[in-house]
Amino acid sequence: MSTNSTLEFGASTGNRKQVRRRTSGHVGWRAALFMLPSWVLLLVFFFVPILLTFYFAFTNLSLTGAASASTQFVGFRNFASMFADPTFRVSVLKTLVFLIFSAIVGQQLLGLILAVLMNERNRTFRSVIGVLVLAGWVTPEIVVAFIFFAFFSDTGTLDSILQWFHVKPIAWLYTFPMVAVVIANIWHGTAFSMLVYQAALGDVPKEILESAMMDGAGRFQRLWRVTLPVIRGSIATNMVLITLQTLGLFTLIFSLTGGGPGNKTETLPIYMYQQAFADYQLGYGTAISLILLLIGIIASIVYIRTLKVEL
Repeated sequence: MSTNSTLEFGASTGNRKQVRRRTSGHVGWRAALFMLPSWVLLLVFFFVPILLTFYFAFTNLSLTGAASASTQFVGFRNFASMFADPTFRVSVLKTLVFLIFSAIVGQQLLGLILAVLMNERNRTFRSVIGVLVLAGWVTPEIVVAFIFFAFFSDTGTLDSILQWFHVKPIAWLYTFPMVAVVIANIWHGTAFSMLVYQAALGDVPKEILESAMMDGAGRFQRLWRVTLPVIRGSIATNMVLITLQTLGLFTLIFSLTGGGPGNKTETLPIYMYQQAFADYQLGYGTAISLILLLIGIIASIVYIRTLKVEL
């Protein structure tokens, strides 16, 4: 190749690079312009509310009284009052009880069992069970509350069934209110866990299961030693999601028991509502929401560390 040809080739290569830079620059600006409305919406409806939440948690913001006219920064006074309040400590305990039995044990375990059963059964079984479980998931929380109120009330379905066996009626919503809300939430939310595990079980390599079967592993051993380790990422993801959903559950509990009787079912969302909108202390209620957020973060870290999932 001659010197002139080499120079021409180098010049053309440099021109192509410059064209690519200009083109990529134009594409970048166009992409940024197209994304601008999304960023504005995120800023207005996501980032700004989060920042305001952190700010209001350290103020005496109120709906009525002198504090409603002039909001003042009070530092950690809301948190000090919160931790000194015995009702708050009871609410934290009730929240953890509700979370453990409703989400971690109930929805998680039942969803996994249903997914395993449906994975090994025929299409008719999967269709029937799938429809029954999904019916609870798509039903609004307020409707679920009315359904279980009719089921657990003094003259409800459960006591009517017990009377057939000559068992004295039980005031379930008064005697065992936490059991009632736990069962209601399990019925309402199990379908999500079932769908997550159905998708995860479908990704388990069949060759591994067949090799374990040839080695003499039984059904439970294959599930415990092969399937669960393979899908532990899905287990962690599901536990994080249902934990966050359960921690923020309000409508179902408030409509079914109102947090009562007394404070037997007063979880943190109910306690936060009472303080923020019944007692008009918005700053104090916002501080409670940060505690809920902290519990969710700690629980998520524990799940990920326990299951040894890489982020």
